[in-house]
Amino acid sequence: MTSIPVFRSNGIVIPRLGFGTGRIGDKTSLDGYGELVTHALKLGYRHIDTAWKYKTEKAVGEGIRASGVPRNEIFLTTKVSHEYLRADDVARMVDESLKNLAVDYVDLLMVHWPSPDNVPLSETMAALAKAKRQGKALHLGVANFNIAQLEEAMRLCPEPIENLQVEYHPYLDQSRVLAVVRRLGLPMTAYCPLGRGRLINDPVVTDIARAKGKTAAQVVLRWHLQQDYVIPIPRSTNPRRQAENLDVFDFTLSDDDMRRIHALARPDRRIANPPGRAPDWD
Repeated sequence: MTSIPVFRSNGIVIPRLGFGTGRIGDKTSLDGYGELVTHALKLGYRHIDTAWKYKTEKAVGEGIRASGVPRNEIFLTTKVSHEYLRADDVARMVDESLKNLAVDYVDLLMVHWPSPDNVPLSETMAALAKAKRQGKALHLGVANFNIAQLEEAMRLCPEPIENLQVEYHPYLDQSRVLAVVRRLGLPMTAYCPLGRGRLINDPVVTDIARAKGKTAAQVVLRWHLQQDYVIPIPRSTNPRRQAENLDVFDFTLSDDDMRRIHALARPDRRIANPPGRAPDWD
């Protein structure tokens, strides 16, 4: 079983590699999803990322219980969806997520997207802080916020904001965001770290992979891990690829490898950019 290094900053301790459980539309069936989570935990994953919006919370909870891994050894994240950011709705949705997961608390509770309905951020942050004070979450964070929104959330929240989750992969330049989270001491969780598979056949990546005797996915995940403050959360419904994605701690990329992969970034490569919900990205 692989032992995963952890990121430590300002009281939060997060495994440096996680297992994402998001669904791509309705393309990923929930049949057997719990078994995938169980398998991931038995391989050695200890960081599981889900959200109410994914509709995978119940399966994640089932997978955790079936794995036999003690709850206190798992870093579990869920997120409150953008439709439910009024204070009463946040409280209700946190309770629903905990019920779905069949746990007493989550390690990280996040706002999934900024409010498209102009719900005051102060109201949402106060509700998140209340959930933490009630013991329903150990840490708080935000996802898909731009830099200004992140800094405002940190200013308004009565409890510390300790994580930012955003899309990040070699095709998407997030250097401005990375500079800010490093200055603030926040870990940045990277979803879509493989560009939803788009990077698997990239010539630069496959060339480096051949030289290293690794898969393209392993090279991209290693690229993430060699950047301070970045925590990738790949998702896979293939047990073999789950294992491969975890096998990324026995090699390193050279400075030239890193530069070649960074150079793949393009302005039009963002994947998650829903109209009416996405902020003005940095």
